[in-house]
Amino acid sequence: MKTVLCFGTFDILHPGHLFFLREAKKLGRNLTVVVARDSTVKEVKGEFPANSEAYRLDRVAELEFVDKALLGSTGNKLEVVWKIKPDVVCLGYDQQSFTEHLKEELGKRDLKVLVVRLPAYKEDRYKSSKLKLPKSE
Repeated sequence: MKTVLCFGTFDILHPGHLFFLREAKKLGRNLTVVVARDSTVKEVKGEFPANSEAYRLDRVAELEFVDKALLGSTGNKLEVVWKIKPDVVCLGYDQQSFTEHLKEELGKRDLKVLVVRLPAYKEDRYKSSKLKLPKSE
């Protein structure tokens, strides 16, 4: 029984996210999704998400093809990988944060994990940065 793990902010859940998560689910039986903490989003993107981590977690957990959704770590962002020990880690086509040394870190821990970068889905239309609501001043 393969466990698939993927990560994301999932601030404005859109068809690109749904495509990503459905494609990830095809690679195993159990899909676990790690939703980024508000503080991590601020660290990576320079601003807090429009929606709280609790709200984002609830929306992802409600998806019928997601078996488990949880919040990411406030410390080592890869800690959840060591705990879950998935068979597959899926990365988004443009996901860069905390992925640079992923394969190396997996090797150090002697974890045999397939790392898959999934393709984009209409990234010219369904990309969170393009769908953001303008901030009020």
